[in-house]
Amino acid sequence: MVKFRSFLTATMAGVAALTGAAQAQTAKPNAAYVNAPVMNRIPDAQKGSGHCGIFETCATTKIGLSRGDIMIRLSGVGVLPQDRDSTVKVNGQLAQGAHTSTTNQAMPELTVEYFITNNLSVDLIATSTRHEVSAQGGQLGNSKIDVGSAWVLPPTLTFAWHFRPNKRFNPYVGVGVTAMWFHNMHAANNGLTNKLNAGFTGGPSVNVGFDYQLVGNWFFNADIKQIFVRMHAWAQNTGETVNIRAHESLDPTVVSAGIAYRF
Repeated sequence: MVKFRSFLTATMAGVAALTGAAQAQTAKPNAAYVNAPVMNRIPDAQKGSGHCGIFETCATTKIGLSRGDIMIRLSGVGVLPQDRDSTVKVNGQLAQGAHTSTTNQAMPELTVEYFITNNLSVDLIATSTRHEVSAQGGQLGNSKIDVGSAWVLPPTLTFAWHFRPNKRFNPYVGVGVTAMWFHNMHAANNGLTNKLNAGFTGGPSVNVGFDYQLVGNWFFNADIKQIFVRMHAWAQNTGETVNIRAHESLDPTVVSAGIAYRF
């Protein structure tokens, strides 16, 4: 009996020793497993790095426009001369009832705008449009007489006040000044005139419009400008038997719409 008890005690002690060793092995981390490389794992440092595509609105994209922003805008523009009043002289004599008219024109327009403050910006537009000029009435008769054509370069500098900085929809009003150069002028060569010229002119302008943030740094812009300028032009033939001088309030309304990118 004593020998049996001794054998049982030794057996139980061996089982306890083996169980303890197994538990200890299970609790201890496997260093080789922990240090093994994990394939295709994205490093935590790269998660949420702020990368945003050019046509994406992300958490890092600034909403709206504000101080320090630069906008480059490409628009389609329509120039609509109003021809408010004309004074026409033929060989120095006032032609009662005669007046001139200028055709409408559409062209692309490039604008650069800088935000001085959150609300105040300054922009410069550049475009050039070609217009046909005709005259009629009084001594010239009721039929339109083709005088010729001219290209006009009207750079306009505008200061605008934006009402909703840092918002997607941002309306504004502005005031500015326009200078007009006439170039590439061609007389009609219709037997009445074969020489056409026009003087440099300029005047104030007012405008109203809005910017709307579409996606990312891309904006849609719509704008209406009213420019107040007078045109001074003269046409004659080579023999100077006919000399026509005209003074006209062109006062063009300029309507534009286009896409802009904010830097």
